Amino acid sequence: MKSSTLTIANSPAILDQRWLRVIPPILITCIISYMDRINIAFAMPGGMAAELGSSASMIGLAGGIFFIGYLFLQVPGGKLAVHGSGKKFIGWSLLAWALISILTGLVTNQYQLLFLRFALGVAEGGMLPVVLTMISNWFPEKERGRANAMVIMFVPLAGIITAPLSGWIIAILDWRMLFIIEGLLSAVVMGLWLLTVSDRPQEAKWISERERDYLINTLRAEQEAIRGTQVANASLKTVLRDRTMWHLIGLNFFYQAGIYGYTLWLPTILKDLTHSGMGKVGMLAVLPYLGAMFGMLLFSNLSDRSGKRKLFIALPLSCFALCLMLSVMLRENIWLSFAALVGCGVFLQSAAGVFWTIPAKLFSAEVAGGARGVINALGNLGGFCGPYIVGVLITQFDQNIGVYSLALSVAIAALLAMILPGKCDRA
Repeated sequence: MKSSTLTIANSPAILDQRWLRVIPPILITCIISYMDRINIAFAMPGGMAAELGSSASMIGLAGGIFFIGYLFLQVPGGKLAVHGSGKKFIGWSLLAWALISILTGLVTNQYQLLFLRFALGVAEGGMLPVVLTMISNWFPEKERGRANAMVIMFVPLAGIITAPLSGWIIAILDWRMLFIIEGLLSAVVMGLWLLTVSDRPQEAKWISERERDYLINTLRAEQEAIRGTQVANASLKTVLRDRTMWHLIGLNFFYQAGIYGYTLWLPTILKDLTHSGMGKVGMLAVLPYLGAMFGMLLFSNLSDRSGKRKLFIALPLSCFALCLMLSVMLRENIWLSFAALVGCGVFLQSAAGVFWTIPAKLFSAEVAGGARGVINALGNLGGFCGPYIVGVLITQFDQNIGVYSLALSVAIAALLAMILPGKCDRA
């Protein structure tokens, strides 16, 4: 059996089938969700803030309130992906994303906007724990860092698409059509998702019997290997009392504050830095996201090859914090400051793929889906705090103080990564 498993594991057909049939539809769906999430960052400086009379603190609140709604379906989504169908869950979610985005293009006041941003957060809340659970159903631990990174590649890819597209739509049409057009894209992707995705190898019609047996046996063996750990067979309620669980939540909180604070305010920072129109801002905003693709692939590959998870979470976080500080310190030179902002992009999501390998390493499959939901839900409260606090600091002080606050948040995340327990690394 062992010889057969090794032969199958090294078969190019298996690698090609899984990487080409599982990753792309998940990736495309995640890209659409992120486009719906961040298009407000371009709409606000593109006329939305002026038309609705929004202050900097209100802009931050509108960007961040998404993550309050984001709390509600995290754990149910993760559990459903383990015990039911993540495919159906995200199919319905895509329909909701489409309707909410279109309605956002029709808002007439700030209160309607806040409600719809909250509702979008609820609709998107279960997505990440669902897709990460689906990835863990298809990829063994030794491949999971790269697989997670390829899925989480939706962040830079969505930025690369959204930045010029949003700038172009706003320049040619207006900010309202931005939400309507991108909402219609969600409806198109819903059809693609329902036609191509399978929750597990057992349900896929395209997979060979040998490949299916290899995956089932390998993943079962991994679960047996962690079954003896203290939290492996515990209920989610018991896992919530585990110190490492709260360590991961805290790390994710400060990380997400930095990510979404940077993402929401990047177009505004670029517009103020370069004094350009939205078309040029959209093109400039592509470069940080191109850098993010490079960083994610580099650090996830280094982590998978070495088995070092802690190092390749802490290192990119430290570099992200440094680049945020340099973007302010070098502000007198436009292009050096812009280079630092691009550097932020390189490290923006570099730790994410590695970070999400850890729940599957520490918890059983039955618990890991819910654990991912809790870590993502409570951690993503940082996605509310980051944009909102920056908006308040801009209102009370200036933009530079807001960016420094993001650097401090990411630096705290880096410190928490450095002191993760050794069991987070691969043996």
